[in-house]
Amino acid sequence: MARTRPFSPAAGRGSVLRMMTAPLALNRKLVDALYIEAMILADEARSYFDVNGREERDALPALHRIGFSCESLRVTTRLMHIIAWLLTRRAVDAGEISEKQAAAPERRLGRSQGHDPEIVAALPETARQIVAAASDLYSRVERLDREMARPMRPFSPAQGLMERLQAAF
Repeated sequence: MARTRPFSPAAGRGSVLRMMTAPLALNRKLVDALYIEAMILADEARSYFDVNGREERDALPALHRIGFSCESLRVTTRLMHIIAWLLTRRAVDAGEISEKQAAAPERRLGRSQGHDPEIVAALPETARQIVAAASDLYSRVERLDREMARPMRPFSPAQGLMERLQAAF
């Protein structure tokens, strides 16, 4: 199925042609919701990895304690990349920077090293939940970042009709 992008107020209201070819425009509510989720998760991760999870970490074998520390750093890095990207999107929305500036490589979502499933499996349950939540949030934001970077193909009325017919049957 062809990719269409949500209606952008900048594209002009009421025009299907503009709606189909407009660049992906993130809704401010979505950015704010993701930002709040990232900040809450960052606070939970900091609280757990720095304070509340200390006893669980200390109870692990030496090699697993190292894994615990590595995963806490990966989670923190992942969340900071997400927060920086969302702040960039807020800056675009506020008119502080342009879409072109936001598309610069240094303002795109930072790459995140994946987690080691064996190490994560050996972590306490709370640590595994935080790692999973941070990975899930990163994946969602990464999809948005990728979608925003993809060039749109020119709108073709014939192709649009074919896609609507294909979707209907």
